[in-house]
Amino acid sequence: MTETAGNPPSRGRNPLVLIPARLASTRLPRKPLAEIHGVPMIVHVWRRASEAALGPVVVACAEREIAAAVEAEGGTAVLTDPDLPSGSDRIHQALCRLDPERRHDVIVNLQGDLPTIDPAIVRQVLAPLADPAVDIATLACIIRVEAERHAPSVVKAVAAFPPGAAAGSIARALYFTRVTAPGGAGDHYHHIGLYAYRRAALERFDSGSRTIAETLRRRFRRRCRTSGAGLGRRA
Repeated sequence: MTETAGNPPSRGRNPLVLIPARLASTRLPRKPLAEIHGVPMIVHVWRRASEAALGPVVVACAEREIAAAVEAEGGTAVLTDPDLPSGSDRIHQALCRLDPERRHDVIVNLQGDLPTIDPAIVRQVLAPLADPAVDIATLACIIRVEAERHAPSVVKAVAAFPPGAAAGSIARALYFTRVTAPGGAGDHYHHIGLYAYRRAALERFDSGSRTIAETLRRRFRRRCRTSGAGLGRRA
């Protein structure tokens, strides 16, 4: 896990940025098409990802209506099975359809409800992958508002950052929770909905009864305890 800062180089990698999106959101139906200043939310997210200039940006959508909104702005979208159980499953299917030649070795998964994310943050998610022992990376920022520590709407990240760690620091993620994370004095972290995977790691996920998301949680936590899934910290 990384605390984001700066613009890390790609180090020879060939990233593909995928943004999963579907209309059947349980908390806010049709969220990707909700307009912000007259522009659909998903288009704002696509613009931020494009401004990060990591590589091609594609919206992995469940409905043609989302694809049409993205394509109207000059973006690229790929249709995926609307019955897929998670965004991780959706980007995996999109990857198989978009890149059977395996040109892209790193996949960035950007949630479709982050219309104001700084493109520099999107770039920063690649930093932990500079360590060959890290297969999956994500980001977190310090919680500045005490109420967010206890809010179930805020996903908390628990990681082994040393006291006083600077922005851009990298540590092993221990776990993620919507309940109040235990701990005393010191920083607490808000997880940012952004991941980078080595392609091989994404493809190793089980295809049986577990969804990719369930397998990701299990493997991500295990790697955090052993060889290290990277979590980056942003001030």
